[in-house]
Amino acid sequence: MADERNFRLEVITPERVFYEGDVNMVEFNTTEGEIGIYKGHVPMTVIINPGVLTISEADRARNAALHAGFVEILQDKVTVLAEIVEWPEEIDKARAEAAKARAEERLRTKTPETDIMRAETALQRAIARINVLS
Repeated sequence: MADERNFRLEVITPERVFYEGDVNMVEFNTTEGEIGIYKGHVPMTVIINPGVLTISEADRARNAALHAGFVEILQDKVTVLAEIVEWPEEIDKARAEAAKARAEERLRTKTPETDIMRAETALQRAIARINVLS
């Protein structure tokens, strides 16, 4: 019998259906801050900010690095349309740490040609990857 507290979660990228299943909570970062969703949440659409996606199933919580996209929240279904989502085993820690160092260096030594927004986003993505591995 299905748990009455559960709702349907779909996480979709251009390459694959990353996750599909019944969950009792999902948490992620938005441009407005961190958000946690339970069944019956007020319907809305939000823009994703890079960070950790936490999927709470009946018996465990799973983390993934979530990078960009948007989320449609309905009372009994949440759909994440993401540019990139990665499970911890898909992340190369050395590569993520190198990307973090490059982004920090770009921000520290910025010039008029430096794309600050791009460097900040690269830093947020690298931090999300590293945090998922922690």
